[in-house]
Amino acid sequence: MSKICQISGKTANNGYQVSHSHIKTKKIQNVNLHMKKIWSRKKNRWIKMKVSSKIIKSLYKIKI
Repeated sequence: MSKICQISGKTANNGYQVSHSHIKTKKIQNVNLHMKKIWSRKKNRWIKMKVSSKIIKSLYKIKI
């Protein structure tokens, strides 16, 4: 499985790591993903999903 949130579709972000002397090296900022069991009202059963931390905090707003 790839590093993509299954609900929001968030993926990795490209950025720079800047040292004290301002030498910039490229780095990848990955999404903070967790495997989570979520109750689905439509399917009336538990679903295992790979979701980001921000989505876990706002799950009650999302109707799955």
